[in-house]
Amino acid sequence: MQKVHKKIRSLILTVVDAFFPLFKGIMPLQTFRYAACGGFNTLFSIVLYYVGYTFIFKEEIVHIGHFALEPHIAADYLFAIWISFPIGFYLSRYVVFQESKLPRRIQFFRYAVVVVGSMGLNYFFLKFFVEMIQLDATLAKVCTAVI
Repeated sequence: MQKVHKKIRSLILTVVDAFFPLFKGIMPLQTFRYAACGGFNTLFSIVLYYVGYTFIFKEEIVHIGHFALEPHIAADYLFAIWISFPIGFYLSRYVVFQESKLPRRIQFFRYAVVVVGSMGLNYFFLKFFVEMIQLDATLAKVCTAVI
């Protein structure tokens, strides 16, 4: 498993760092890696959201016990976040902040706090854009990510 991790990390660093010369005069390498990994994970999350909303939840209300989730909320909370969260943490820990001496659990806790805060904002922005402004759900997710 360690070999696989090292190969994946090396591949990601090679791909990300290949684009760094274009931005060398604008920002340091770590900032570029942060922006590249965050941007990738955000785009990936939007794609997952679209797949969840359109094909998994089929734009229908999701019933879980006594709760009912709108499909635009379910696609994010029941699907996209469960895939993008661990990938985002991996990129943060092993690509962006690889020199960090913080224990994994502390880094994980900090990352989780940021993601939970983001989830709260996502919830309100998605509800606002989809239910009040009546934007398409995927476009609402894109607008939420931009904000």
